[in-house]
Amino acid sequence: MSSPCDPMYAPAGDVGAALMMIDSQLKAVYDGRTEADPEQRKLVEQLTTSMGPTGVDDVLDGACTIIFMFMKWLRMAYEDHDRDVIEYVVPNLVASMRMMPRSIRPETIPTMAGLVVAAGTGLSPSLWRRQYGDWTTEEMNPLEATAFLLAEHINRLTDDRQFATRLITEALSRAEES
Repeated sequence: MSSPCDPMYAPAGDVGAALMMIDSQLKAVYDGRTEADPEQRKLVEQLTTSMGPTGVDDVLDGACTIIFMFMKWLRMAYEDHDRDVIEYVVPNLVASMRMMPRSIRPETIPTMAGLVVAAGTGLSPSLWRRQYGDWTTEEMNPLEATAFLLAEHINRLTDDRQFATRLITEALSRAEES
């Protein structure tokens, strides 16, 4: 039986723009810059402002597509070791988000966990979230953090700081070739 949250019904969104934002955050953290770079934030703000509402929605959908792809890869990796992706990823994600109270409000954590669980069970995080209404401003940082934390988790598992970015980039390249 098909679900209304089946990924085949979900828009892919602007995966490239979402990946650029995640990758720049990863590089900043790996370079030891843990404080928000005001110049980078200003550039991101200018980019999203120039996109207009439709463009911002495309980036949100792109971030959800990336979360789905990361969770699909993680699910396969954990299943290869007879482990459940939800059991190993969600508690780690929630604990990490709880350590970021200045940028992630506690009430947004269940939504982000829900996105990850949806993706981990093969559902579209974008369509899962859409059933609860429009994205809120308060959910933007947590959404970005969710994608970032999943990428960082993958990079740690593979012992390769660029693996998660390369995973998405290669998938985009294959999609363009098709």
